[in-house]
Amino acid sequence: MRIPRHIALIPDGNRRWAYESGLEKHKGYEHGLHPGVEALLLAQSHGVEELTYYGFTTDNCKRPSIQVKAFIKACVEAVELIKSHNVSLLVVGNTQSPLFPTELLLYTKERVSFGTGLTKVNFLVNYGWEWDLSHMDTCSNNRFAISDCLYSKAISRIDLVIRWGGRSRLSGLLPIQSVYADIYTLTEMWPEFTAEQFERALKWYNTQDVTLGG
Repeated sequence: MRIPRHIALIPDGNRRWAYESGLEKHKGYEHGLHPGVEALLLAQSHGVEELTYYGFTTDNCKRPSIQVKAFIKACVEAVELIKSHNVSLLVVGNTQSPLFPTELLLYTKERVSFGTGLTKVNFLVNYGWEWDLSHMDTCSNNRFAISDCLYSKAISRIDLVIRWGGRSRLSGLLPIQSVYADIYTLTEMWPEFTAEQFERALKWYNTQDVTLGG
């Protein structure tokens, strides 16, 4: 089976899952921690070289403060869990914002390896596509490729995007890197993650005709 080299995950549906489960909406984020680790282990078992998590966006910060605090906390805890599984970690997002968690600043300058550092893991925190592209203003020299003029320039081109929660959109996910990505949407909410869902996405990807425009 043809395995994507780089997979990006959009873990949507936390609030809806919480509401449908009789919980307050902000409680949904903590239930997304274990799925994040499961997804990483599955990716590693299949030989996926790079995995990107869409933590939270600058637009998400418009939500009620109790929800904002909850997903920031969940992102910090997710990174702590991921560190235990032989990864090379990079956190990308607007560090100048007061909403960027200081606990994650250590991982924003360059990749930090844990264990064997086998799998590249990118975690988008307080990320915004406009913020990412705004760095292009500093690249006035035409010798630079567009991808070299992004805040997210250390993240490679994405092969497969898997989105939970039934929405069929990228929501601003790395617009340059995802330009040729195949997008697989699951109706299940992120806290309902199963290995079967991940395998389903890989099997679907294997059937796609990847031409990159050629």
